[in-house]
Amino acid sequence: MLESAEALAAEHAEIEAAMGDPEIAGDPDRLRVLNKRYAMLAPTVSAYRDWVAAQADLGAARELAAEDPSFAEEVPALTERVEETEARLRRLLVPRDPDDDRDIILEVKAGEGGEESALFAGDLLRMYLRHAERRGWATEVLDATESDLGGYKDVRVAVKARGVTEPGDAPWARLKYEGGVHRVQRVPVTESQGRIHTSAAGVWVMPEAEEVDVSIDPNDLRIDVYRSSGPGGQSVNTTDSAVRITHVPTGLVVSCQNEKSQLQNRESAMRVLRARLHQMRVDEANAAAADARASQVRTVDRSERIRTYNFPENRISDHRTGYKSYNLDVVLDGDLDAIIQSAVDADEAARLAAMVQD
Repeated sequence: MLESAEALAAEHAEIEAAMGDPEIAGDPDRLRVLNKRYAMLAPTVSAYRDWVAAQADLGAARELAAEDPSFAEEVPALTERVEETEARLRRLLVPRDPDDDRDIILEVKAGEGGEESALFAGDLLRMYLRHAERRGWATEVLDATESDLGGYKDVRVAVKARGVTEPGDAPWARLKYEGGVHRVQRVPVTESQGRIHTSAAGVWVMPEAEEVDVSIDPNDLRIDVYRSSGPGGQSVNTTDSAVRITHVPTGLVVSCQNEKSQLQNRESAMRVLRARLHQMRVDEANAAAADARASQVRTVDRSERIRTYNFPENRISDHRTGYKSYNLDVVLDGDLDAIIQSAVDADEAARLAAMVQD
């Protein structure tokens, strides 16, 4: 524990020195990355310093007690302080996801269930937008394909924190657990006989990557433009403003048509492409440590059913953590804190268990 904490304290000091470098200070993108890392390390470094100070005070009290018995009275309280600071430091040293301080790009896509699935995808989008509003995050719809009845066949939205967040409070740290298949059970608006149907929508959450994180060679891109279209094939505009970008080496394809400007659609598509390439790199690294990954709660695998929304019973159930409550209406209005916290707690418990095993 001591070596790990010392290394983080040294990194914290190096970043502090780097941020004072005029060359780095003149590079806003690089400075923003350093600021985030500096803020992320700060609580651990503070806990480490508190622990070192507590150790020093206890050692001094024991030495003085050998000469003056009155100092022995301070030893129990100082011992307790050492134990408390050590426990806090250990919690903060649990390996964290290196992307935890990032903003995200969240995609919701209709799945099984046709038009009902598209309507449910719209419900999920509103849920996430309202949750972001509750937490003071900014949101921006990057691209959306609406269905005939007002739902979404697919939609991508950027979620950004305002300013520097506390560790564990950034969009990725909280919403990364949302990736997977979300199942709904309810009577669709298209059902004339009142029968309950089951349909699903997929959610994919990606940490948003900065340009400094992902290097993309322009020669690796094939960019096509075409005319935007809306529900039922209706034309959104009369110019070729929609953009499709293909990353040739990986085969990734991103399309954006939400904006009337071809340039804006291209910028949005590049943001999504950077996020997907970053996520691909993370997934490849995780694949190299499959045993460790298997113990984690988070998944962006759309084939995994993670949650059920049962409207007749007003019930929401998370199949990974066992969380269940009967306030579905409140959750759909954006109050996701309790269900997300159940995933956070399960993930931290798994990480702590992994540390003990190691």
